[in-house]
Parts: sequence; C-alpha cells; structure tokens
Amino acid sequence: MADRGLEVVGVDPAGASLAVARGKPGAERVRWIHGTAESLPVLSVELAVMTANVAQVFLTDEDFVSTLRAIRRALAPHGLLVFEVRDPSRRAWLGWNREETFSSTSIDGVGDVEAWCDLLDVQGELVSFRWTHHFTGRGESATSDSTLRFRSRESVAACVGAAGFALQKVRGAPDRPGREMVFIVSAGTGRVP
Repeated sequence: MADRGLEVVGVDPAGASLAVARGKPGAERVRWIHGTAESLPVLSVELAVMTANVAQVFLTDEDFVSTLRAIRRALAPHGLLVFEVRDPSRRAWLGWNREETFSSTSIDGVGDVEAWCDLLDVQGELVSFRWTHHFTGRGESATSDSTLRFRSRESVAACVGAAGFALQKVRGAPDRPGREMVFIVSAGTGRVP
C-alpha cells in the first residue's frame, strides 16, 4: 500500500515483529508504532486491517471491544475495519500437532531449524497451544505458548456492535475457503457504498 503512495501506519505490541517489519523493502514509507490499538494517535484513516487472526488473541469480550473501540477512534467517519477469524466449526486446532505442522528450514548463519505446534488444552472457546522451534545444530529449543479464542460469528458480531461499528459483510477468505470468516465493518451507522 505504501508503494502505491498511500499513507500507512503499522502498530504491533511485539518489538521483535516490528524490527522484522522495519527491515522489509519499502518499510521506510510506513509509520511504525510499538504498542496496541490504544497507542494509536489521533488519525482519520479510511481503512484499518487486523491481520493474521489477531482478533482471536483477545480472550475476553471486554478486551476485544476495547481494542475495537480504539480502532474505531482512528477511523474516518465512514472508515472500514477488516479482520478475519478462524471458523470455530472447522475445529482447526485438531490439526495442531507435530505430525501435521512439522517443518524444517535451513537458515544462513543459524543452520537447520525444525518447527511444530502442539495442542495443549481446549476449554470451551479457548484453545491453548505451543510452538516449538528446535535449532538442530545447537541442540536447543525455544517454545512459545499461546491461547486463542474461537468466537462464533454471532459473538464476534455482538462485540463489533458493542464497539459502535456497523456490520457490513461477513465473507470467506479467498485463500482459505470455508476456514475463516472475514468481517467488514464500518465506523458509520449506514451501509458503505
């Protein structure tokens, strides 16, 4: 988007992720903010996007609605927010095991790195899992535990409404048909043309 001359602001609470993003070609044309949606300055943007199923990291309705409200404050009066969540009916977590997620990559200066995911727990809508990265040359491993919330379409829509957004459309992800729900919501109360 920045390459097309659009003003782009990226926000992320993970400093390491921002460091990677800042190293990408064209990154100097993006305004990077280390923080959360609540860290956004006064803006009036036409489009906000939450990528990579980030909407699922908010485990309580209160946290999700608070984040949505912060994004809404950054939007122009009829700006749009687009985000995706995994469809809970597909039960994606059933494939979160070493056998189905294992990969091995050779990285210059690091060596071979094996990675896999293990499902840890499922409690209602909350799914906990662990990613393991094993550095074969060093014989060392690093793990990262996470929990995601798999909300229903109705639950997501309720949070969207509580944050003051108007639901415009829910569609599938074209690159993951039937596996994800893409929500398109507007900051205004009317339908977007």
